[in-house]
Amino acid sequence: MTIIRQEDFIQSICDALQFISYYHPLDFIQAMTAAWEREESPAARDAMAQILVNSRMSAEGHRPICQDTGMVVVFLDVGMEVRWETKLGVEAMVNEGVHRAYTLPENRLRASMVTDPAGTRKNTGDNTPAITHVRLVPGDRVEVKLAAKGGGSEAKSRFTILNPSVSLVDWVMETVPTLGAGWCPPGILGIGIGGSAEKAMLLAKEALMAPVDIHTLQAQGAQNRVEELRLELYEKVNRLGIGAQGLGGLTTVLDVKVQDYPTHAVTLPVALVPNCAATRHLEFTLDGSGPAVLTPPKLDDWPEITWEAGTGARRVDLDALTREDIADWRPGERLLLSGRLLTGRDAAHKRIQDLLARGEPLPDGVDFHDRFIYYVGPVDPVDGEVVGPAGPTTATRMDPFTEMMLEETGLIGMVGKAERGPAAIESIKRHGAVYLMAVGGAAYLVSKAIRSSRILAFEDLGMEAIREFEVEEMPVTVAVDSRGESIHQTGPAEWQIKIEKQKRGSVHI
Repeated sequence: MTIIRQEDFIQSICDALQFISYYHPLDFIQAMTAAWEREESPAARDAMAQILVNSRMSAEGHRPICQDTGMVVVFLDVGMEVRWETKLGVEAMVNEGVHRAYTLPENRLRASMVTDPAGTRKNTGDNTPAITHVRLVPGDRVEVKLAAKGGGSEAKSRFTILNPSVSLVDWVMETVPTLGAGWCPPGILGIGIGGSAEKAMLLAKEALMAPVDIHTLQAQGAQNRVEELRLELYEKVNRLGIGAQGLGGLTTVLDVKVQDYPTHAVTLPVALVPNCAATRHLEFTLDGSGPAVLTPPKLDDWPEITWEAGTGARRVDLDALTREDIADWRPGERLLLSGRLLTGRDAAHKRIQDLLARGEPLPDGVDFHDRFIYYVGPVDPVDGEVVGPAGPTTATRMDPFTEMMLEETGLIGMVGKAERGPAAIESIKRHGAVYLMAVGGAAYLVSKAIRSSRILAFEDLGMEAIREFEVEEMPVTVAVDSRGESIHQTGPAEWQIKIEKQKRGSVHI
């Protein structure tokens, strides 16, 4: 009989969460490198280079790959011959491990979990509770699959129950283009087929824990229907031309993982859960001999990629910009921002909206006139850092506030990730503003461009407070220009045509 001690289990959860906060899985690094090497879209290739450079920097610095350090999802297979030496329940032990990991002083991780989700949405402060799934299985071991799932990709999860005669491939192909770029491609799609509504979602989520091995499958060929689906969807999704960060390119997904389960004769439940470029997961086994031993990758496992911020980019002084200055910027143009940059996310925008609705002034020191706002919720700094990893959040969530900000505050520009919706683009066009995109999944790299940070307002909102950053050559791309042209529309459309022509053999791109 195996005895699993409370402290060993808790410390293993803590160690694993710290480990995946700064180490990408090796199979993911290799797949992303291969995608970067074959990519022919300059914008997508640059985005993937930033992701890979950021990945190595995080591994070297032991700091988070992404500022969204995720909600914790744990799958536990507990052997029925295991005996626990603990006074806590399994979920309580998992949560204690999460608490330790996310409050570790030398690498404090961002707490994103909120309680009273339909009400006050108060941050729990330590990223607890985890989402824990426990199965009792034969044996005398505890098998742990653990992930830190970012909110941007989780928000793009989709589910349907199809008529059995309907093509699930068609549903996936209709659904993926509607996800936009908020899930930070290139990443991985998890597909769950069968079971019930909740079972299909669990299948899709657990499928994302499997290694990236699509190229092995391509070489050996499909042996069953699940493998046929993986190959078919991998090819068809990449033919959409969405590309890295939605900019257009050859690679939208690095792999497609599929799990299935028997289901009722009249239903075909199908779940789709994407994983982003900050893929973070790990598996380990506890056998009673102590905490899990985790072996870090070697730095030689990362490709020799150099990325220079200044190559072909326009340098911009944020402190001297006017609407006239930004009028000639065009989608796809690369910029390096220097100067003062305000920050704010959902909660801050809501407070601004409430203040303006009551006819009250903005807080002292908050002036958006001829300024840019960066949609970011940074990780807390450690060891003398100005700020922790500070990559962009999904800009689409700020669309409902865009007209208010441009009309009533004098704001002329926004920085985030992913596309903007039609109403926001129309507002940007009407006010002669611009929207810039930073690379999601390159948070530690972006943070190195931030020279100072101070809180201006709403300090109680934590990561969502309004800050003023002083940045130096922060890399961004023009995503929506002052005429309302969006690269998230033109880029994928252009590359879908190029890929189709290539498939027909009429042109080499």
